[in-house]
Amino acid sequence: MKQKLNTVLCAFLLLCSTAFGSGFQINEHGARAMAMGGAFTAAALDPSILYFNNAGITQMSGFKLMMGTTLIAPSSTFRGISPKVNETKMESQLFTPIHFYATYQITDELYAGLGFNNPFGLGTKWPSAWDGRFVSLEIAVETFNLNPVIAYKISDNLSVGVGLQYAFGNVLINKDVKIPSAYLGETIANVDMKGDATSAMGFTAGLMYKADCNLNFGVNYRSEVQFDFTGTAASTGGSALAASSLPNGDITATLTTPQQLVVGVSYQYNDKLLLSTDFQWVGWSSYDTLKVDFTSSKTSTSAPRMYENNYAMRFGANYQYSDDLDLSAGLLYDKNPVKDQFVDATLPDADRLGFSIGAGYKVMDNLSVDVSYLFLRMFERTITNSMVSRVTYGSEPFNGTYNSTANLFSLSLSYNL
Repeated sequence: MKQKLNTVLCAFLLLCSTAFGSGFQINEHGARAMAMGGAFTAAALDPSILYFNNAGITQMSGFKLMMGTTLIAPSSTFRGISPKVNETKMESQLFTPIHFYATYQITDELYAGLGFNNPFGLGTKWPSAWDGRFVSLEIAVETFNLNPVIAYKISDNLSVGVGLQYAFGNVLINKDVKIPSAYLGETIANVDMKGDATSAMGFTAGLMYKADCNLNFGVNYRSEVQFDFTGTAASTGGSALAASSLPNGDITATLTTPQQLVVGVSYQYNDKLLLSTDFQWVGWSSYDTLKVDFTSSKTSTSAPRMYENNYAMRFGANYQYSDDLDLSAGLLYDKNPVKDQFVDATLPDADRLGFSIGAGYKVMDNLSVDVSYLFLRMFERTITNSMVSRVTYGSEPFNGTYNSTANLFSLSLSYNL
């Protein structure tokens, strides 16, 4: 019986693990930054620089506020190879991560700021009767990050910044499971797991260097953040005999989001045109194992590491069309960290290309609005050696082809006091 419980828990661990791939990492934390493909580490054009490079707030004079949201509409389809499954479309969902920034110039050299956003989140939801319901029905991840920072202008050319990360979040995972029985045959039940994490801590650091009047360099580092989740697992359906092998009761789990390092360059080509580029490295390989403790039965199990370090390249341009109107465009390539054998319907992740455009308009001297659009196209990914599915679906792996896209719309309001 304990072995069956461990099998079911292991299935959930694998689902939790794949949930925290690059597909759940949110890099869109400001409308203008999104319009420039996220290439913002060396481009301090608005208060969202607090997230992209906290040293850059030394270029924000006075007291500035910025707030907004991004509408994210992902779409995925699956076509099964073994077992053969007709094309199934993921249910439509809309996610709305928020962003808020405040920066304040204390002295000519000292600056402070506060940011609040959702660095990891999103989810997937599949039809309740689809063939892959034993792989995944629904997963939802949401994290919040409060980021107070302080920056110091060492000279007119060099600034540094540091900050704290105070994070909290929640996770929901739902799927059907098959429980074999020598007496009753195969039993099907539904398992639902929910958890919350509070008081997760980390730090940020940044550097901004102005080589000359046109050329800027930026470096940004964000540390790992360890989330200690507590929650419950609840099982419904199935026979009374099988129920004893299903997870029910309190659970605890520890999950660590990865460190990341970004290096950026911006160049003021002329009075109107700014060009920028970023290289982002994300240390997913430091994510070793995910262990869940099942409190009531004193059972624990763990899932192995499934990630490789990944990177993203971002390119952006901002054109000052007039005193009141700015136009932006961007391009990005983001390599996913999940190995082929661990990709499944929980997170149909793949390498991606992104194309973005946007505009900013100064409504009045102290108020401006930015809007942007980003289209993400994930490379088609065919899985023929699924390991996750051997646990979650049964003896037969759930192999197939995933196609995914996402449309993102962002709005930011900036106010200067």
